[in-house]
Order: sequence, then structure tokens, then C-alpha cells
Amino acid sequence: MAGPLHGIRVIEMAGLGPGPFCGMMLADMGAEVICIERKPTTAQSEFDKMKRTVTDRGRRSIALDIKKEGAADLALRLIDTADVLIEGFRPGVMERLGLGPDLCLARNPRLVYGRMTGWGQHGPLAQSAGHDINYIAISGVLGAMGYADRPPTPPLHLVGDMGGGGMMLAFGIVCALLEAKSSGLGQVIDAAISDGTASLASMYYGMRAKKQWSEQRADNLLDGGAPFYGCYECSDGRHIAIGSIEPQFYRLLLDLCGLDDPAFTDQWNKPAWPRLQEKLRKAFLLRSQEEWRALLEGTDACFAPVLDFDQALEHPHHQARNTFINIDGIPQPAPAPRFSRTPGSAGRLPESVGQHTSEVLFEAGFSEAEVADFSAADII
Repeated sequence: MAGPLHGIRVIEMAGLGPGPFCGMMLADMGAEVICIERKPTTAQSEFDKMKRTVTDRGRRSIALDIKKEGAADLALRLIDTADVLIEGFRPGVMERLGLGPDLCLARNPRLVYGRMTGWGQHGPLAQSAGHDINYIAISGVLGAMGYADRPPTPPLHLVGDMGGGGMMLAFGIVCALLEAKSSGLGQVIDAAISDGTASLASMYYGMRAKKQWSEQRADNLLDGGAPFYGCYECSDGRHIAIGSIEPQFYRLLLDLCGLDDPAFTDQWNKPAWPRLQEKLRKAFLLRSQEEWRALLEGTDACFAPVLDFDQALEHPHHQARNTFINIDGIPQPAPAPRFSRTPGSAGRLPESVGQHTSEVLFEAGFSEAEVADFSAADII
């Protein structure tokens, strides 16, 4: 595959969530990604098939029993050939396996060593288990999401795992690769989801400092508190999303919807928002989603229908831009962002754990005798 990262070799220690998403992003952009997966038992093989997901695309897979004697040396020889290493274990695990950053960088000084964790490599919570919901909770982000009269609403794990985690790690890796071109030296990236999520919330911390954001959920401009920025039900039970913030867009929304109630002219009177929200709720219940689409979609009223995943695949805008692609019968998002000269390309999923083990080892300079010995020792 070609792409802006063509020629970059990545060794990825298999994991879940943000690590594989980061690997997918790099692979989509042309990097060669080799995933070291755990050598499966017979009972585990079906589970491994089930957990395969779109974010595993574009890799070659090798299967390794990393705890066997000699396995760490094998992995080190592969890491010696790499530009990047991605790992997502708890702090200290790679060191105990004999694959820590000090050793890897001593052998391969240009290596970019990417570490993906929830809490980071140090701090009181560093050794604690957690998931997306926990990481975004302590970042202040989860507490700002949801309805005022209910507990915070957990979002899909896009904010923490994928945005604050995987994308931040991918950004860090590319930054470190660029720096290594001038210094000749790699470095360690400590990508903590709790850190990355806090960074994503920078604008809101800035708004708080200016007294432009309250701590009450559904009481602010962008959290569903404003009547002109939110979701409404239609007569058919489907929903639409309105984002008419700017006065000229808000005015157009009112004109197109035929809303001539004088109360709507006081857009920024915050105490009036609940009353205006109720008026809009009743108005949008008068037509179906399709009828509102015919009236508002494509205008500057800042409108969109709320679609499910199947409907999103069929939306004309996505169809025109080929936002989604189909690989082996699986609809999935195409690589993003887009490049004019070196476009990315999505690869296929590995068909099985360890599908490319021998191929990768031979390419890395291992002899047939060595590979046979690894197999006899049950390392691969």
C-alpha cells in the first residue's frame, strides 16, 4: 500500500481498543504494521475470530508465546527492524517481558516507542484497571454530558479510547518520527487516555475561565441546553439535529420552518431557553424526518437527520465522497483524512492469528532452521 507513511515499519503488540485503532490509522496511511499476537490455544481461537474488528485491518499477524524462553529475543530482533513500537499493557509489563524501552532503544536508537494506557505510566492510578468511562470521568468530560435531572450519560467510547487515546498516540508517533529525522534519535511516548481526553476538552476549560460555561448539564450552548442546538423528535419517531447557532442561520431556520412567534426573536435570552425548546419540540413533531429533510437539508439552517449506522452508509453525501468502503463484505469507514498526492488505502483483516508468522520472520532475516526451531519449541 502507498500513502504518506509508506516506508515506516510498525511493530504492534496486540491489544484492544485505542492501540489497534492507532495501528489502523498508521496502516491506512501506508505504514507497514506487523501485529505480534498471543499464540492461541484451541479454545481461544474462536474467541480471537470473534474479537476481530475493522480496526484490525491492514496488518500482518504473527503468533508468539511471548512468555516462552527465547520468545523475547525473537521479538527484540523484529523490533530492531522497526521505526515504531506500539504497546498497550499496564506500566511495567513490557519491562518484565524483557521488552522495555531502555533495552529496545539501546538496540535501536531511532525507535519511537509508543505506550498506550488509560492512566499513564506514573501516578496514583497507573496500576489500576479502567475503561473509557473511567478515564473521561476524571477528565471533567463525562460530568458535562447528559440531562440535567439524570446521572451523566456515557457516550460511545470515542471521546476517551479513540480520540483521547488512539488518535493522540498516532499524533505523538508521527511527531516523534518527524523529530527523529533531524536528531537521529527515537523516544518514548506516554499516551494516557486521561491526559488526551483532558486535552480534547481544552475549549471548555477556556469557556469556564471566561464564565461562559456552567457546571449544570444541559444548561449550556453546546450540551443541549440551547434550543437552537440539539436533537428533536419527528412525527415518525425519528430525530433531527439542529445547530443554528449564528444569528443568520437561526433566522433562516425560523423562516424555513414558518416559526413567526415573537418569542423566538430573543435567541440569547438564556432564561427563555426552556420555553423556546418546548415550542420547537412541538413544532418538529408536526412532520416526519423525511419531510424536514426535504425542507431543511442542504440549507444554511445547520440541519441534519439523525441516522443509524445502516442509514449513514446510504446518505447521499457519504455516497458522493465514498466515506464508507466495503472490504470482504464488511462496510466500514474509509481512511481519513484525505491526501491529494499520497492517499491512504485500507487493507484487509488478517484471516487468522499468526497467518504471516513465517513470512515476516524470513523477511526479517531469520533462517529456515531458526524458524523450524521456534516452531519445535512451541514459541510460534
